[in-house]
Amino acid sequence: MEQPLTVSELAELIKFNIEGLFPTGLWVTGEIREWKPHSSGHIYFTLIDRKTRIACIIWRSAAATLDLSDIEDGMQVELFARLTTYPRQSQYQLIVSRLLPKGVGERAILFKRLKEKLEKEGLFNPEFKKPIPTFPELIGVVTSPTGAAIRDIINVATRRAPYITIILRPTLVQGKEAAGDIAQGKRELDEYGGIDLLIVGRGGGSEEDLWCFNEEIVARAIFSCKIPVIS
Repeated sequence: MEQPLTVSELAELIKFNIEGLFPTGLWVTGEIREWKPHSSGHIYFTLIDRKTRIACIIWRSAAATLDLSDIEDGMQVELFARLTTYPRQSQYQLIVSRLLPKGVGERAILFKRLKEKLEKEGLFNPEFKKPIPTFPELIGVVTSPTGAAIRDIINVATRRAPYITIILRPTLVQGKEAAGDIAQGKRELDEYGGIDLLIVGRGGGSEEDLWCFNEEIVARAIFSCKIPVIS
C-alpha cells in the first residue's frame, strides 16, 4: 500500500505545483470587485469575469509604487501578479505588482445600461414611491428561510414591535435561479392580501452573491408591487 500523505504534505505539494506553473508571474485581465484598501497599507480585492473570481492582494510596498487613485469597483484592468497558494485554507490568490486600468468592466456597463433603461421608463420616478407605514402589523418577507436576514428581522420585531406578524416566503438568494424566485415571491405576497410592508433581501455577502437583487426581473417586480417594498 502506498504511504498516504498528510494533509499538510498534500497542501505543500499542491502549492509547489501551482506556483511552479508561472514562476516569473503572469498577466491577467478582469473586473475589479470589493476593492478594499486596508489601514495596514495593503489592498485586497477580487478579480472577476463572467464565470470566475480570484482573490488578489497588493502588498503595501507594491501599492506605494503604483498610481491607484482612480481604481474602483467595476473597473476593467490588466494586472501582473504571482500566483500563490495559502495551504492552511486551500486557497489560491494573486500577489499583484502592476495594475493597469482599461476602462469600465462589462458587468458595470450592463448594470449602468439597465439603470438608464429603467430610469427612461420612469420606474425610479418619485411619484411611484409608496410611503412606508409607520406601524405595520403584517410584514411579508422574501428571503432564505435559513439565512441571517430572517433571524435578524424576527429578532428586531420581537423586541421592538411584538404585535407584528411576519409571513415568510422562502426563496433562493444566490445563483442563476435566484432572481426569478425572488420576483415570484414578491408577486405571491403582493397577491396574499392584507400585508402592510414587504421586505426583500439576504444577510449580507459579496457583490457577486448579492447580484441577483440587481436583475431586471427583480426591479420590475418591485415596481409592480401594490404594497411598499424595502430591499
